[in-house]
Amino acid sequence: MVVIDEASVMRDEPTPHGSMGMSTAYRISDSVPGRTMEFRKRVLHLGAAIGPHPLAHDEVYYVLSGEGSVSSGNERQPLKAGMAAYLYTGATVGIRQVGKMPLTLIVAYPVVVAR
Repeated sequence: MVVIDEASVMRDEPTPHGSMGMSTAYRISDSVPGRTMEFRKRVLHLGAAIGPHPLAHDEVYYVLSGEGSVSSGNERQPLKAGMAAYLYTGATVGIRQVGKMPLTLIVAYPVVVAR
């Protein structure tokens, strides 16, 4: 078992996949030896977005607070606290913060092993 305090892995950084605004990243699973999945928390600051990017694995965005707009291919759906978007391998996906509060997400996906 490995226990991680999110405060020890928190850092402010540009958003991934296009640097569209700032975010606070919590790379919770990064220090877990032998892990088979990634588990991360990310807070998208006002106006920030994780830019469109193709997935090499299934991925889940789970909203803890705030509001967002998630895209997969040509489809776009609103998200708010308590909602999850299950995104499929091969899709080009992204998510944008909308509304007056930052968007806080849990992002989970399997580790892809390079061959």
